[in-house]
Amino acid sequence: MTQRFSVDGKTAVITGSSQGIGAVTAKQFAAEGANVVVTSRSRDRIEAVATEINGSDSPGEAIALECDVRDRDAVASLVDGTIDEFGRIDSMINNAGASFMANVDDISENGWKTIVDINLHGTFHCAQIAGQRMQQQDHGGTIINFSSIAGTMGSQYMSHYGAAKAAVVNFTTSLSAAYAEHGIRVNCVAPGLVGTPGVASQMGIDPADVDREDIPKEIGLPEEIADIVQFLASDASSYIVGETITAQGVPPLEDAHL
Repeated sequence: MTQRFSVDGKTAVITGSSQGIGAVTAKQFAAEGANVVVTSRSRDRIEAVATEINGSDSPGEAIALECDVRDRDAVASLVDGTIDEFGRIDSMINNAGASFMANVDDISENGWKTIVDINLHGTFHCAQIAGQRMQQQDHGGTIINFSSIAGTMGSQYMSHYGAAKAAVVNFTTSLSAAYAEHGIRVNCVAPGLVGTPGVASQMGIDPADVDREDIPKEIGLPEEIADIVQFLASDASSYIVGETITAQGVPPLEDAHL
């Protein structure tokens, strides 16, 4: 991979990286020479991902730090632990998220608050704390938030998730303006359906059943999202600030609102 797209020597924190997009991104970054912090609420799973990375021939190293992004003190410990281990933080990748499918009338107040807390407040905690630490460095950094097409287009059966992810898009724009003067680029990725364990369990969709050569494919792979994340973390995206990149193939119009 050319120098402009390189993350070699960088340190990246990837939240929600016990499986799915986060785990694939952590493995890819390490394979490209980045040191990675694998983190989620599941200690056993993140340790397994870190062990796999460190047992491979990847030039980058991995550590596992347990963190609930809803807990601000835990997020501060995560970022400080990263700097203690690797001496710096270059990229905060806010991938942690959660949802469940339900009609609007069937979502309880607690269910609504829980999903908003993880997806929106968790992103706020991680972005702000990492951004504050990056401002103390002399080389800036990148913050990459995760939204969803549910946040850009709405979602009939995940309205709580869609509302939180829509707020992440807006927060990305606001934060990018605030942090640009500090040399910190903030951008966002909004994936469509991606073949992760979560999607498989909720929707029963197997990406192996999709023709990978078909341009208008309706489901992507975690590796395809990881490529976008690496682009946003690299110098190749130096002129992209405050943007949300949507990756959803070409879905049928009648299915645009999930």
